[in-house]
Amino acid sequence: MRRGRVGFAGAMVALALASASSAGEKIKDASRVVSIGGAVTEIVYALGKSDQLIARDSTSFFPAEATKLPDVGYMRQLSPEGVLSVNPSAILMIEGSGPKPAIEVIKKSSVQVVTVPEGYDRDAIARKIMTVGDALGVHDQAKALADKVSADIDAAVKAAADVPAEKRKRVLFVLTLQNGKIMAAGDHTAAGAILQLAGATNVAAEFHGYKPMNDEAVIAAAPDLILMMSRAGPGPSDEEVMSHPAIALTPAGKAHAIVRVDGAATLGFGPRTAEAIRNLSTALYGG
Repeated sequence: MRRGRVGFAGAMVALALASASSAGEKIKDASRVVSIGGAVTEIVYALGKSDQLIARDSTSFFPAEATKLPDVGYMRQLSPEGVLSVNPSAILMIEGSGPKPAIEVIKKSSVQVVTVPEGYDRDAIARKIMTVGDALGVHDQAKALADKVSADIDAAVKAAADVPAEKRKRVLFVLTLQNGKIMAAGDHTAAGAILQLAGATNVAAEFHGYKPMNDEAVIAAAPDLILMMSRAGPGPSDEEVMSHPAIALTPAGKAHAIVRVDGAATLGFGPRTAEAIRNLSTALYGG
């Protein structure tokens, strides 16, 4: 049954790539492009068009060369002044960037804005790549990259699907832990999607988005493992997470089972997603 699902998903990827074969919106002047969104920036570099980038947002720090570009702010807290101050000729912006009033002002300027669709599956990654490639006038290169990335993801998912059902880890992804409150990843999130692709069960899948979980719900969910992003600056240590009153009573807490992942690579759903699936699967099950 697991292999059947993989085959169906592969067919859906092929359909998505076929539907993406028609040219999308093209940037009229791509001499000074600002990229908003880590996956968008990665795709620009993967397509060999980084020479057209003049700035990026603060979630764009891969590859390392991208960090040498001016930072126009966090993708969800952009200011029109910050984005437009670098005098861009065009902006490649991931869907969901904000806040809305700032995006409306930017779109009313004379600068062309191409919105890159967000999503947390292989189809979505193919669409991202094709949207960026068409915008930059490299449709054929984008199609080749989308094919390569999709095939790599298929292989990674197939390997993860071989984990027997009885051995699949029950995982709680903790986004933040502030003042004792657990912010967990539910369904329709990047974290929930990567857990599924890596052969794990998201114990918070009954709700959508990132939401607080009370202690009773955490204990009842009984995760085998806690997954968090790697610490970047201030944040709870593994010991602080494991000593949380609710987590301490779960199988994960009793086993001190916690895994940290690179947030950009694991949750970005860009060209590195196959690698992220393999790394997470290995962290969960060994390899």
